Amino acid sequence: MAQQFVASRKLFEEARKYIPGGVNSPVRAFGAVGGEPLFIKQGKGCRIWDEDNNEFIDYVLSFGPLILGHAHPEVTSSLRSALDKGTSFGAPTRWESTLARMICEAIPSMDMVRFVNSGTEAVMSAIRLARAFTHRDKVVKFAGGYHGSSDGLLAHAGSGATALPDSQGVPSSYIQHTLVAPYNDLSYVESLLKAYPEEVAAIIVEPVAANMGIILPQPKFLPGLKELARRSGALLIFDEVVTGFRLAYGSVQTLYHVSPDLICLGKVIGGGLPVGAYGGRREIMEMVAPSGPVYQAGTLSGNPLAMSAGITTLKILQEPGVYQKLEEMASHLTRGLSKEAREADVPVFLSRAGSMLTVFFTDQEVTDYETARSSDLKLYASYFHHLLNEGIYLPPSQFEAQFLSLAHGEDEIEITLRAARKAFREL
Repeated sequence: MAQQFVASRKLFEEARKYIPGGVNSPVRAFGAVGGEPLFIKQGKGCRIWDEDNNEFIDYVLSFGPLILGHAHPEVTSSLRSALDKGTSFGAPTRWESTLARMICEAIPSMDMVRFVNSGTEAVMSAIRLARAFTHRDKVVKFAGGYHGSSDGLLAHAGSGATALPDSQGVPSSYIQHTLVAPYNDLSYVESLLKAYPEEVAAIIVEPVAANMGIILPQPKFLPGLKELARRSGALLIFDEVVTGFRLAYGSVQTLYHVSPDLICLGKVIGGGLPVGAYGGRREIMEMVAPSGPVYQAGTLSGNPLAMSAGITTLKILQEPGVYQKLEEMASHLTRGLSKEAREADVPVFLSRAGSMLTVFFTDQEVTDYETARSSDLKLYASYFHHLLNEGIYLPPSQFEAQFLSLAHGEDEIEITLRAARKAFREL
């Protein structure tokens, strides 16, 4: 069925007059897949409707936070209750302490947590804290790993250990202390630590990579990073802005049995509202102002709306069978997509972690950014538009993750697989 996007097209034209590129986050512009973005007016459960009243099964879910689906009645009810009391006070509230306690109880290595307003802010603050705690400057990150848009982390890899800015406006001096390694490559990380002895403050990693598509850590990778950090005196930071409370209740450390020194959170813990957080061992976190000398502040940090939505979301995620259902739905979808691609003779590599997955259009196993980049981006763009016209809304980039929610059911999975079957055969 050919969808009509007349209203979205007009709105996009108007938006470009006042907003750079017509969007407030680059991936929304459909630049990676071509065409023009949809303007969404409503969401309910696992479905969204655009301004032309086209209906879609949504696998973007605001890029991950909507693990319960759109407009979950308990979340919206808690928001209405909080809204009646006020939107922001610039003063402490009980909601902050409640959500902080829930997060710390859920994550074994987290004694204390500080709320902020975005994942970018969480990571930026965690790195500042790591530098203060270790009295060192350099940070190791991984090529393809996205840790927000702060200047010091907008780098992938140049030649060897030298990082180059990924954006104009970022002075080279801002990232002179950023060292870049391939994901899943322990020997490369070890070589960096040897090349810069007693200079690396932190190793920051997405324990399950989610911003170059879903890439799983190889069995020895995360334990190896922990050991390398311990031996070198660096802190290990898990960027779980995407994975926190998405793959399990709490951190992925419960799945991989590796405890980092600091964890950055976002997305799910705000129930769909803007939020971020960073936390870890008490001796580290007590360096944050006003307890210690590491300054960080935010007027809207811990605002009652985000806290209320987060508390309600986490309470629902504690119910029996929640993560099992997500696992079953995602597993069913992944097996079905693999089968349809294979029968249509379309080379794909499917990678899944819990309720997140990526269909890479490549015949290689994807283990890092370089192998992810072997994907046929034109083929993905065609696949995206085929499914869009069948009422399936996928991430508008090969390197963004596809998410499921508790609102997705067998019917939606079967509709999606039928659409995928048609798309693969036409490709």
